[in-house]
Amino acid sequence: MESIVSVSHLKKYFKVYRKEPGLSGAIKSLFVRKHTTVKAVDDISLRIGEGELVGFIGPNGAGKTTTLKCLSGLLYPDAGVISVLGFVPWDRKKEFLKRIAFVMGQKNQLWWDLPAIETFNLNKEIYEIPNTEYKKTLGDLVELLDVKDILKVQVRKLSLGQRMKCELIAALLHRPQVLFLDEPTIGLDVVMQKKIRDFIKEYNQKYKATIMLTSHYMGDVKELAQRVIIIDKGKVIFDGQLGEITQKFADHKLISAVFSRPIERKDLKGIGKIKEFDPLKASIIVRRKVTSFAAAEMLQRLPIEDLNIEETSIEDIIRELFTGKDYA
Repeated sequence: MESIVSVSHLKKYFKVYRKEPGLSGAIKSLFVRKHTTVKAVDDISLRIGEGELVGFIGPNGAGKTTTLKCLSGLLYPDAGVISVLGFVPWDRKKEFLKRIAFVMGQKNQLWWDLPAIETFNLNKEIYEIPNTEYKKTLGDLVELLDVKDILKVQVRKLSLGQRMKCELIAALLHRPQVLFLDEPTIGLDVVMQKKIRDFIKEYNQKYKATIMLTSHYMGDVKELAQRVIIIDKGKVIFDGQLGEITQKFADHKLISAVFSRPIERKDLKGIGKIKEFDPLKASIIVRRKVTSFAAAEMLQRLPIEDLNIEETSIEDIIRELFTGKDYA
């Protein structure tokens, strides 16, 4: 598969100035300014093929947004080689900008006091979209996102979910081949999150667009992306299929048990790490390699009414991975 996005040894460092508190600190900073270097992106390499929808995840400050800004040409890297659709992003060539889009959930491009349709019409002229193509694409996007009734309503009067839908339309009118989505569902309720996810999935399938998606909602990633790239402290720590995360990072399973009569917490001693406990039910984290022995021991010496063994959820694995905690 041809690489649409290619990144080799990307680095982006920022110099952050430190000031002591108070008036004395302000005066000192006039003469001596202390600073530290933050490695926002520290030697990242990756390749993404045509039509791929990739989840790009990591904790706050991991370097996700900085990477996307470098890929879209908004930031100039300190080192590394980047190619997007065969272009060098920071050259900001007109042909390049017409083929990408960058949507940030916390930023907006819509004119606040005007209806969304005015922004759409302006973008038509900016991207030099032929009238027939514009009407067709706008109609398709409006239908997919079900926003026909709000196109002529002032943006400031729209709900957050409605604004996000219109933001997506504004960014996609020129049918970009590469789409960078940075927290597109942030702040939305679960119903609206689902609608935005469905739209992203359908857009990816209909236009064969290459999409990089960042999100703190694992529901977004699990529903949309088969491949996941995890970064932490500016470095890639995982790049593979979503299902492989469990095998790579979770050396444990979860045993859930329901008891026919009350037991005491001490009765579970030595089996594993107790996650939840109630006299009539409990959840225990055990090492993967001893799961069958732990289950057999429980069945032998405890009044088990029901027992279930399951993989730890991807959400738990990711959370523990980012906090550096051990499971058992």
